[in-house]
Formats: sequence, C-alpha cells, structure tokens
Amino acid sequence: MPNGESRLLLHSCCAPCEGEVLETLLESGIKPTVFFYNPNIHPKREYELRKTEDKRFCDKLGVEHLDVDYDVRNWFERVKGLECEPERGLRCTACFDMRFERTALHAFENDFKIFSSSLGISRWKNIEQINESGQRSASRYENLVYWTYNWRKSGGSHRMIEISKREKFYQQEYCGCVYSLRDTNEWRTSRGRAKIQIGEKFYGS
Repeated sequence: MPNGESRLLLHSCCAPCEGEVLETLLESGIKPTVFFYNPNIHPKREYELRKTEDKRFCDKLGVEHLDVDYDVRNWFERVKGLECEPERGLRCTACFDMRFERTALHAFENDFKIFSSSLGISRWKNIEQINESGQRSASRYENLVYWTYNWRKSGGSHRMIEISKREKFYQQEYCGCVYSLRDTNEWRTSRGRAKIQIGEKFYGS
C-alpha cells in the first residue's frame, strides 16, 4: 500500500465485489476494516440483502464490518435533478462523491491514512470515475490517501466471480439505485424479459 501502511479502510458496495479484494488484502498482510455505506441502494429489502451478505463474508474472514447509516433522504437530495442521467454519468459521480466523502471522514476521524473501495473491481463501473471521486474526497484531509489500486488486474475480476459462486453470494442484477432499477427493467422488458425479482438470484444456484 502507499507509504508502507498496513491498515486500510475499505468502502464496500457488496459481497461479490469485496470477496476477491478482502482475500487478496489478507493474503498480503494488510488489515482491512470494511465500511458499508450505501444509501443509494433501493428498495430497503435490496439494501438489507446486500448488507447482510457483506457482513456474512466479513464475519467469516474475521474482518471488522462497520454498518453505517441508511440516510436515503440525503442521497435523493444529493442526486436531485440527475434522475435521467445514464449509467456512469453525473448521477453516478454524485453518488460516489457522497459515499466516499463519508468514508474519508471516518478514515480521518479514526486515524486511517489510506482508504479505498471495492467498487472498482466491477467491469460495469468506470474505474477512472471512481478513482477521481476517491481522490477528491481524500484531498479534504491532510495526509489522507485514496488508494487507486486496480483490483481487476491479474485475474481479479474472474476470481471475483469464482469466490461469489463458492460463497453463493446474493447476485444483484442492477447497480443499486432506484434509477438503475428503473432503467434495467425498461431494458429487460423491451427485450421481452421479465423484470428483476429482488431476493431471487444467488451465485452458483
């Protein structure tokens, strides 16, 4: 890690994304603390499913899991006016900024010098967009660094799927917010597919 640090505050979006990241960190002698702050996830049932799976894997590995507020009203206020933005657009930037600003604050208040996120391992995400958001949030505090490590390299994305199947993680079928759910369902119905059924799909089943 940067500056030879061994402690990392890891923002986690979900168990499938954090699986490979956590295992690699532990194998490398790095001590992660997971910060679950995702008020974007909608509906509440989907949020609870993702959070429960996230904590289940942390408990299995003996990693501390911090469950942060589901302040969904603040999230809606933050993305107001961006409801029709496409995936990877300005709404996603505002969403990343909100989550990383809270993560950076916790890092600063609890003497973490480095923080990062599992978000970047997903091939559906723009890794540059994520890293820029993380670096902006870190720049608010002296001596705080956002680690821009590319979790996809060296087969990380492939191993992410393998671990998800091994652990039988809940398999979410959209990014998380109400607008991504809307857009995904519109895309599916336009192709004659059924709408997403929350809580139905698990890796390996």
